[in-house]
Amino acid sequence: MLVLLPPSETKSDGGADAPLDLGELSMPQLTAVRERLIDEVSKLATDPDASRAVLGLGKGADAEIARNAALRTSPTRPALERYTGVLYDALDARSFTKPQRAKAYARLGIGSALFGAVRANDRIPAYRLSGGSKLPGLPTLSAVWRDSLADALLAEAAGDLVVDLRSGTYQQLGRVPGAVTANVLTEHPDGSRTVVSHFNKHHKGLLARALVLTRAEPTDVRGLARVANKAGLRAEIASPTELLIIT
Repeated sequence: MLVLLPPSETKSDGGADAPLDLGELSMPQLTAVRERLIDEVSKLATDPDASRAVLGLGKGADAEIARNAALRTSPTRPALERYTGVLYDALDARSFTKPQRAKAYARLGIGSALFGAVRANDRIPAYRLSGGSKLPGLPTLSAVWRDSLADALLAEAAGDLVVDLRSGTYQQLGRVPGAVTANVLTEHPDGSRTVVSHFNKHHKGLLARALVLTRAEPTDVRGLARVANKAGLRAEIASPTELLIIT
């Protein structure tokens, strides 16, 4: 099973590992695109005003621009520790035991505008680039990644079930045919249901945690629903490729 998480705008600083080595990242077939984007993002960082405009940053975002300027020289840490925010708080990887962390490394992938996707144990630096950004002189990031990312993810899954918890922006970078997606809905007293916005990431983080900790190896949406329900989530099957989490 390959569980694909969305990245986050917020990322932890620093790291204890050596600077970025693209040759050490998973999915090496993405290296050429990664090189190209790192070059462009690093170049953009030499112009703070342009960086703010392209990346949607405010005046107080000099630290974010500095991160991009140091992509090839700053220390790295596992992607599972690099990304922060609501989903990653719910995932709570810091509480994993050593065997659970090994399982997280084996099961989790994380979407990325800069790297396409990485495994949870890939060492990466802090950076700022969103899936909806458009770098000068390049097409949209979905166009940049479209020809390579979907094939790389399929190869990485190696025939196992793919659970795609990425947001729509990151799914567009490389859709995985046959992947199961999850949508979070709130059920109101009258029985009506609406899409959750604020707690969407939280519940997806809880689902990802359940999929890491389970001893099961789900092969379809029914297996996913069993794991989710056993973990205390309320899961329903909408279709062979869609799981609903009801709050």
